[in-house]
Amino acid sequence: MLRPWLIFQLFLRSSRVQKKRAFLTIAAIAWGSLSLVLLLAFGEGMKRQLTLAQAGLGRNLAIMWPGETTLPWEGMPAGRPIRPRLEDVELVAARVENVSAVTGEMTNYRAPLTNGRKTINGRVTGVSLAYGEMRNHIAASGGRFLNILDDKLRRRVIFLGWTLAEDLYGEEDPVGRTLLVDNTPYTVVGVLEEKLQMGSYGSPDEDHAVVPITTFKAQWGRERLTNLVVQADRAESMPTVLRGVREVLGAKYGFDPEDERALPTWDTVEGAAIMGNMLLGIQLFLGIIGALTLFVGGIGVANIMYAVVKERTKEIGVKMALGARSRWVTGPLVLEGLTYTLLGGVLGLIMATGLVTVLEMLPTGDNEAIEFLGKPTLSLPIAIATAAILGLIGLVAAYFPARRASLVDPAETLRYE
Repeated sequence: MLRPWLIFQLFLRSSRVQKKRAFLTIAAIAWGSLSLVLLLAFGEGMKRQLTLAQAGLGRNLAIMWPGETTLPWEGMPAGRPIRPRLEDVELVAARVENVSAVTGEMTNYRAPLTNGRKTINGRVTGVSLAYGEMRNHIAASGGRFLNILDDKLRRRVIFLGWTLAEDLYGEEDPVGRTLLVDNTPYTVVGVLEEKLQMGSYGSPDEDHAVVPITTFKAQWGRERLTNLVVQADRAESMPTVLRGVREVLGAKYGFDPEDERALPTWDTVEGAAIMGNMLLGIQLFLGIIGALTLFVGGIGVANIMYAVVKERTKEIGVKMALGARSRWVTGPLVLEGLTYTLLGGVLGLIMATGLVTVLEMLPTGDNEAIEFLGKPTLSLPIAIATAAILGLIGLVAAYFPARRASLVDPAETLRYE
C-alpha cells in the first residue's frame, strides 16, 4: 500500500542535508523557465501585434483591379482590356454568393489639396458606402465617416488620413474646415483614427483622403473603377467569392472566368494564411530554443539525483535489506526531483511575469519596429506549455535515478564505498 506521508517525510529529511545542492538545482530550473516563458511571450506578443496590423487593412478582403484577357473566349481574341464600372458594385453584391460587402474605388493619385497657402498633391479616392466598415476607417473623436446622404446628394465632403491631416492643418482640428480639392471646396467631416496597418495598395490609409464616389464621379467625370474591393463572409468562402465575381463580370464583359489576368486580384485571405504559418513557425522556433534551455536545467536535476542515489547507495541497501519496498525508495526521489523542478519553475514564472509587466509599461514612443513587433505577452497556452514541459522534464530527470536506486542489490551495497 502506498504511504504518501511516509514518502513525504523521507523527502524532507533528505532535502535538509542537501540545501546547497537543492538551491543550485532550483536556480538552474528557474533560469530555464524564465528563458522559456520570455521567448514564448515575445512570440505571442509579435503574433498578436501582426494579426492586429493585418486587421487594419480589413478582414477577408480581395482587391481586384482592371486587367487584360490572356485567353480567347467565345470567338473573341485575347488581349482585350477589362474595365469594371460603378454599376458593377451592385451587380456583384446582388449576384455573388457569400459576399458580405463590396465597394468600388475611383482614385486620383495626385490631386492638389489646398489649405490656405499650403498645397499638397495627395491621393483622393471616391468610395462606395460600405468602404468605411470594410477598410476599418474609424473616425477620430469629433468627426465622422461618410454617410448615405453624402453619397446620395453628392456632397462635397472629405475624410482625411491622420498624417495627411497633420500635413495640411498641423495641430489644428480640421473637422468642419474647408479644403480645396483640385480648386473645388470640400468640407472636412472627419479624420481617420490612428491604426496599425500591414499591407496596402497605392499608399497607407494614413496618407490618403476619401470622398463619396458619386461626388468624385461628378467632379472628375470618371465612369470606370480603379479597384473593386470584395469582402467574403468568412475566410473559407473567398475562393467561391472570387470565382463568382469572375463568372458574373466574365458574362458581362466577355472573358473566361478561369482567366485570372482579366481581373488581377490581391487575395488578402491567402496572404493572412501565409503570415499565420510564418508566425506559427517563429513561435515553434522560439519555444524549441526555450525548451532546450530548460532541458539543460533538467539535465542538472538528473545529474544531482544520480549523485544523491550514489551517496545513499549504502543507506538504500540497508533499507532494502530491512524490508523496504521499492516504491518507498523510488517515491521520495521522484518527489524530490519534481519538487525541485516545480519550485524552480514557479520562481522562473514569477520573474518572467515581473519582467513582462515592466516591459508592457515601458513607452514605445514612435518606434515603428516595436509598434509592429509588439511587446511580450503572457497567455494561457504559454502557461500550459511551460507547465507541461516542466512536469515532463522533472519526471524524467527524477524517475531514472530513482528506478536505478530501487533496483539496487542489498548484498552488493554493503561493499560499496
